[in-house]
Amino acid sequence: MIISWNTTNACNMFCKHCYREAGCKADEELNTQEAKTLLNQIAKAGFKIMIFSGGEPLMRPDILELVKHATSLGLRSVFGTNGTLITEEMAYKLKEAGAMGMGISLDSMDKEKHDTFRCYKGAWDGAVAGMRNCKKAGLPFQIHTTVMDWNQHELEDLTDFAVAEGAVAHHIFFLVPTGRAKNIEAETLRAKEYEDVITRIMKKQQEVNIELKPTCAPQFMRIADQIGMKLRFRRGCLAGTSYCIISPRGKVQPCAYLNMELGDVRETPFDEIWKNNEVLKKLRSFEFEGNCGKCKYKMSCGGCRARAAYYNDGNYMAEEPWCLYSHK
Repeated sequence: MIISWNTTNACNMFCKHCYREAGCKADEELNTQEAKTLLNQIAKAGFKIMIFSGGEPLMRPDILELVKHATSLGLRSVFGTNGTLITEEMAYKLKEAGAMGMGISLDSMDKEKHDTFRCYKGAWDGAVAGMRNCKKAGLPFQIHTTVMDWNQHELEDLTDFAVAEGAVAHHIFFLVPTGRAKNIEAETLRAKEYEDVITRIMKKQQEVNIELKPTCAPQFMRIADQIGMKLRFRRGCLAGTSYCIISPRGKVQPCAYLNMELGDVRETPFDEIWKNNEVLKKLRSFEFEGNCGKCKYKMSCGGCRARAAYYNDGNYMAEEPWCLYSHK
């Protein structure tokens, strides 16, 4: 059970693919006490992994206090961050507060390409410095890469870099056109490239001893099975079944890229939303439409529900559009 909370909309970057369209702090973001109440409800609902994300979560002044509170509840606190604010001092403070891992974004081995994608000069150097500060502090970190048509050839090199830097994992995110990412939809992978890249990732996994995980590409479960790989993961798309996300203002969504507000934690306790919401119940039925509903891998893969919704007029139970297997 994994949950992500966008702690703030504030960010020191203006990334081209940001689903939250982060930059400036949003009005009416959850305050410290509201955030602690939310964390209590998340623990009550049975979640184990608490992802603090953003925006840039390290721009939130009370972030260390919130990590300490999450840790006291038995939640495993991890981060999604651009890494540039992880000074050596901050790395030690995060570890002391109870943070268990930092997911740091790095989208290219070419500094200029990464900085351009993130709309921030020095983003690459700052991210790598953040990784090295984590390593000094003994705080585990992993690299997060958003794969596009222009950087797909670099993935193996980025994995090798992750290994060399001491990362524990390399998670590769397949873009879903949400937020600012709608403006770069043409740069996303299509069915043949999608399949080829996932296959390359699975084959690379057989060569390295860190974890590689495609995200928003649930077909990796099917491809791993087809090439005889055993994975620790049980399911591809987790939206609404063992994962959801909460916005800076406390709005609950099935996943980061499925932009549907299911409830407001200021009005209804999160654990009640998680248990009773009708959209979540429908996602948990696995009654998918089209080829996803007929596929023998529907229980292990499930297709990307957010991508299904985007390309099918909001129908989140429709078939996954970029799955080569179901099309065949």
